[in-house]
Amino acid sequence: MTVVHIPGKKSRHIMLYALSTCGWCQKTKKLLDDLGVEYDYEYVDQLQGDEREKTTKEVSSWNPRCSFPTMVIDNKKCIVGYKEDEIREAIRSE
Repeated sequence: MTVVHIPGKKSRHIMLYALSTCGWCQKTKKLLDDLGVEYDYEYVDQLQGDEREKTTKEVSSWNPRCSFPTMVIDNKKCIVGYKEDEIREAIRSE
C-alpha cells in the first residue's frame, strides 16, 4: 500500500497517517471528506518491511507515542487523535 490521494479543494497539504481498523481514523477521514479538502492518507498497519519502518519513523518524528490518527498539515503542524474543532481551525486558517 502506498499513499492514497483524495482530490478536493486545495487548501493545505494534509497527510493523514491512519490504521485501517481504527474508528477514530475513519472518523477523521470522513471529516476531511465532508469538508471537501484535498488530502493524502496512508494505512500504516497495511505496510510491510522497510516501508512500514520508514513510515513509523516519520509518524514518530511528529508524534513520539506513534498513536493514530496522526495528521500533519503543511509539514508544520501535527494533530494527534480526532479533534474536530482543531482540525477545522487548522484547515480554515490560511
